[in-house]
Amino acid sequence: MGGTAGFVRTSLAVVAFLVWCQAQSSTRNYGPVFEEQPAHTLFPEGSAEEKVTLACRARASPPATYRWKMNGTEIKMEPDSRYRLVAGDLVISNPVKAKDAGSYQCVASNSRGTVVSREASLRFGFLQEFSAEERDPVKITEGWGVMFACSPPPHYPGLSYRWLLNEFPNFIPADGRRFVSQTTGNLYIAKTEASDLGNYSCFATSHIDFITKSVFSKFSRLSLAAEDARQYAPSIKARFPADTYALAGQMVTLECFAFGNPVPRIKWRKLDGSQSSKWIGSEPLLQIQDVGFEDEGTYECEAENIKGRDTYQGRIIIQAQPEWLKVITDTEADIGSDLRWSCAAAGKPRPAVRWLRDGQPLTSQNRIEVSGGELRFSKLVLEDSGMYQCVAENKHGTVYASAELTVQALAPDFRLNPVKRLIPAARSGKVIIPCQPRAAPKATVLWTKGTELLINSSRVTITTDGTLILQNISKSDEGKYTCFAENFMGKANSTGVLSVRDATKITLAPSSADINVGENLTLQCHASHDPTMDLTFTWSLDDFPIDFDKSEGHYRRASVKEAIGDLSIFNTQLKHSGRYTCTAQTVVDSASESATLTVRGPPGPPGGVVVRDISDTAVQLSWSRGFDNHSPIARYIIEARTLLSSKWKQMRTNPVNIEGNAETAQVVNLIPWMDYEFRVLASNILGVGEPSLPSSKIRTKEAAPTVAPSGLSGGGGAPNELIINWTPTLRDYQNGDGFGYILSFRKKGTQGWLTARVPHAESLHYVYRNESIGPYTPFEVKIKAYNRKGEGPESLTAIVYSAEEEPKVSPFRVMAKAVLSSEMDVSWEPVEQGDMTGLLLGYEIRYWKDGDKEEAADRVRTAGLVTSAHVTGLNPNTKYHVSVRAYNRAGTGPPSPSTNVTTTKPPPKRPPGNISWTFSGSTVSIKWDPVVAKADESAVTGYKMLYRQDSHSAPTLYLASKSRIDIPVPEDFAHAFVQIRVTGPGGDGIPAEVHILRNSGTSMMVEDSVTRPAPHAVIITTNSLVMVALISYLEL
Repeated sequence: MGGTAGFVRTSLAVVAFLVWCQAQSSTRNYGPVFEEQPAHTLFPEGSAEEKVTLACRARASPPATYRWKMNGTEIKMEPDSRYRLVAGDLVISNPVKAKDAGSYQCVASNSRGTVVSREASLRFGFLQEFSAEERDPVKITEGWGVMFACSPPPHYPGLSYRWLLNEFPNFIPADGRRFVSQTTGNLYIAKTEASDLGNYSCFATSHIDFITKSVFSKFSRLSLAAEDARQYAPSIKARFPADTYALAGQMVTLECFAFGNPVPRIKWRKLDGSQSSKWIGSEPLLQIQDVGFEDEGTYECEAENIKGRDTYQGRIIIQAQPEWLKVITDTEADIGSDLRWSCAAAGKPRPAVRWLRDGQPLTSQNRIEVSGGELRFSKLVLEDSGMYQCVAENKHGTVYASAELTVQALAPDFRLNPVKRLIPAARSGKVIIPCQPRAAPKATVLWTKGTELLINSSRVTITTDGTLILQNISKSDEGKYTCFAENFMGKANSTGVLSVRDATKITLAPSSADINVGENLTLQCHASHDPTMDLTFTWSLDDFPIDFDKSEGHYRRASVKEAIGDLSIFNTQLKHSGRYTCTAQTVVDSASESATLTVRGPPGPPGGVVVRDISDTAVQLSWSRGFDNHSPIARYIIEARTLLSSKWKQMRTNPVNIEGNAETAQVVNLIPWMDYEFRVLASNILGVGEPSLPSSKIRTKEAAPTVAPSGLSGGGGAPNELIINWTPTLRDYQNGDGFGYILSFRKKGTQGWLTARVPHAESLHYVYRNESIGPYTPFEVKIKAYNRKGEGPESLTAIVYSAEEEPKVSPFRVMAKAVLSSEMDVSWEPVEQGDMTGLLLGYEIRYWKDGDKEEAADRVRTAGLVTSAHVTGLNPNTKYHVSVRAYNRAGTGPPSPSTNVTTTKPPPKRPPGNISWTFSGSTVSIKWDPVVAKADESAVTGYKMLYRQDSHSAPTLYLASKSRIDIPVPEDFAHAFVQIRVTGPGGDGIPAEVHILRNSGTSMMVEDSVTRPAPHAVIITTNSLVMVALISYLEL
């Protein structure tokens, strides 16, 4: 027996040593973790590249070795093989589609275990040539629609398509009338025109990485038969599939194109939801970027023109690749324990989950149970250690989650977690002494005080995890405490010494308080403690410690004294409400007291806003009550916003004032067929609170228009036309889809009304042509709107005139009179308004020199009903012919009989000379030499003199019939500026300028015949040289 026992002890020691060595090495070694995995690869056939590289790299200790599988079969790396390993990468030389296309997987291994990478496909891209067969010509009646089939050659992956007309690179643009499907490559022309005649070729392009290849088909000739000008309703020809499957996160593109005359417009809508902000593009294409499950549903394409509409519907079905919701992580577990691992993945279709251990499939066996995403171990053994992988897969992809399981077997060891050597404790308090040796399996624990074995009692508790708890401590509890730990691998112990100190007590506890938002408060807290230890204060709010450094200045300590821990709170906010706990703490114990702070403020946001009972102008809103923040809610406010405006606006409700105890209300006066979001705000005596989260977007139901279009006007256009204009109705007032306008009009004074329907909300004018419409004929016009729900009210009647014609009558009694050498006045008798064929805008005066043609006449226009004009810029002493015409928006009418007028001769060019002046008391007499007109100048009838006291005063005009004038001056007169010029029938001549100074004698200035800015020559007859200098200075 003794020998057997000794052998068992020796075996256990060996096992313990080996396991200890394994545990030590585990701190350094770990299984493979992929850092780079192979990716799907597309290799262009005929590429100049001579190899393909599939990447694989794993972090591992010891370093990993690598193997590769193709289609589940391991690849043999032979010396002359086209396959070779570069680190962990697989390099394939001279890849061939027939041999190398397939699915590849990297396998990484070391002594800790094995993991497999995700699978990556290697595919070969190609684009063959179009068929060499000639394409049949196409003949179609001009005005009809036509489709050219592309019939692309074999290819992989997808192509982009364009079409050539006649020659390269004359590509056909997508302009609304023509459309190239990127699904089939077909070309659609909604309505053929003469310019479409020619030869057409499909141009297909393949894009693989940086390699682009294009091919084009044989040409197909389009010829057109005689034009068919008849209009016809749309017919959708290019349709998206009835079911379109898309992966979440991708972009979805739907195509829709129709034939029709006029060319139809394409509109898109989602039948079971509102338009998403992720919609991009328009007309033939609907593209939804980053598509999600909320985009799933039925979509409708509508083609519409003035002759009708056509619709087509199809579904978008969203699916998704597997995505992890929960993964496994590296785990260390004790030998003999149980372990449960689980992983979960989302995806559509729902992913299937399987498990791998060291790269091999794992199924239920003995102690291991595999059930979907659950993996359970019973009583772990060392052999369960290894690399595990959870694999989730559906038809769209596969994801791998890896983790390492390490099973441990260890004798108890206190080296990392010994019992604390000195254990201080407070008198009458409680002390907790952990015993946490490292051991696997879990060790059995015993405690002793000195030599006394401790057992559970009213003051002593030994927990299931081996922790010792002593309560109501006294001085007699001081001494040595030892923890003994043992399992089948061995045993160990650790000892600490308990020292008893005075207890900490709160001597002044904080008091509860009730304040309003924004006020300040101090919570008091004083304590006593063992003088041999340091005392610290901490505060918590609802059991969460307060961090003074991150409190944004709201919390501060009120005192620096050791025994005082008062807390000051500044500018209190609602978030500061709660239970405040002051804790006075030493290294051995602590004491705490709490108080409640109530901060009153505006209410919190209501929750759960739900919209129901949706009609055209009202909805019923309900919500759940939010926090009143300690002040009763007085009333609620409802706000809304539309897609047309991001600004929230307060809405009208029923009842008008929503009481604070309400949780539902009706929102009224909404706009039909409008997308809304709603939110609710609560208020009390302290203010209005934060708004609720917005409700889900809803669209009110459609209704007939309620507002008549505005801005009804018109006029202008070609003969026999009535043009009616209006302001397009805004989206807010359309109230429904299929919006348009109904016009009613009749010749003023007649009984029957004509009507016209104008589709499209964007329309803003209508042209009615009829040979019976006379010029400038008044029509009574009304307008109303319509949509799919009915017609709206009519506008007030407006008077709109048909297109005008040029005036048919001319002014008469035209008279022209020369005023100056370069100006004349023209007058005439107006035309009668009853003779006008349009609204009279004014008159046009045409004048031309004698001998010139009337076509070269200069023109001056008047506005309104004035019957005279002043014409300037004429040549002196010249005969002119003058005629007058009436004009309106259609043009000018016939001319009046012309009249003649001759402008006068120009005034003399010479200014007055030899100007002199004499002072006599309060008068200055100024004289000059008379100016005599030459034969080609107009007679002199007098003189004009501008007199100015200084450069800042207003000038005074004096008239003189002779060559002298007397001017009164003040007693303090010092100097003045004077301009003198001749005047007569031809106008005013060139002025002479002088600067007059008061002096003791008679002065005289002699002027040149031409005025210039240089100083005038001055001759002084009685003054001294000082006066000469003064005058020269002033002139400069």
